[in-house]
Amino acid sequence: MKKYILFDLDGTLTEPKEGITKSVQYALDSIGIHEPDLNNLIKFIGPPLEVSFKEYYGLNDADTKEAVKRYRERYKDVGIFENSIYDGVTDMLDALKKQGAGLALATSKPDIFAERIVDEYGMRPYLDVVAGGKINGSCVKADVIREAFEKLGIGEDDKKKVIMVGDREHDIIGANECGIESVGVYFGYAAPGELEAAGATYIVSSMGELKQLLLELSSEAQGEEGQR
Repeated sequence: MKKYILFDLDGTLTEPKEGITKSVQYALDSIGIHEPDLNNLIKFIGPPLEVSFKEYYGLNDADTKEAVKRYRERYKDVGIFENSIYDGVTDMLDALKKQGAGLALATSKPDIFAERIVDEYGMRPYLDVVAGGKINGSCVKADVIREAFEKLGIGEDDKKKVIMVGDREHDIIGANECGIESVGVYFGYAAPGELEAAGATYIVSSMGELKQLLLELSSEAQGEEGQR
């Protein structure tokens, strides 16, 4: 059923809380907003930074631009490595790869950061494609998914063979906009009911459940290919 699997990064494959929240705190402090409680900044994990700074702190365009600049100032050398890969991710990617699935990263995080994280945490051998947001361009999830399509050579007729995996509504909404199915994972940073409301095709609560589901879906796809 599914030949290609696209993965979000933060909250789906990796635990990014420390690096992201501390970098957001640093950015806010640089423009005169003091947020001592890092737990109040967890909501920044997932959505594009520009959207979050405007939505959660009411920043205007100029202050948003400065906040994003300051965030990346800290994140690029420090926050990026205040991170860890979730238990079971490598085993899952390895099993899917051995089964013949095409695997891609599709993250709103700028691709220059995503590439470094993929290398740092040993995911590079399993991924056929890394698609990410652009420092001075779009970080919208649907645009990132379309970039992954292009890199994988996925055409309109192939969309039924593709599934997006993510932990926030933006992943699910992006998948819906691109006409593909999705898996919402509740071991990341989604609020209760968020993924259902966004229209996720499947819902899982653990890495073990995700691995089992994806192996089943990709196994069906390989069976269909073999019958042709």
